[in-house]
Amino acid sequence: MAHKKAKKNWSDMTPTQKRVVVAAGIAEVALTTWCLRDLKQRPATMVRGPKALWAPAMSVQPVGPIAYLVWGRRR
Repeated sequence: MAHKKAKKNWSDMTPTQKRVVVAAGIAEVALTTWCLRDLKQRPATMVRGPKALWAPAMSVQPVGPIAYLVWGRRR
C-alpha cells in the first residue's frame, strides 16, 4: 500500500521554505494587481476577448494573470 505524503504545515517548514512561500505570494499578488490595473485602463479594442471575462479569469492563480499578459493584451 502506497503511503500518502503528508501536507507540510507552516511550522514544519524551514526558514528558507517560508521565505520562498512568502516571496511567491507577494509576487502573485503584485502580478495580479498589475494585470487588473492594466485591464481597467486599457481600451477594450486593445484586449482580446471581453474585458468582463478577463477580470474573473485573473482569480485563477497563477494562470489567469499570465494568460492575460501572453494572450489577452493587444500591442
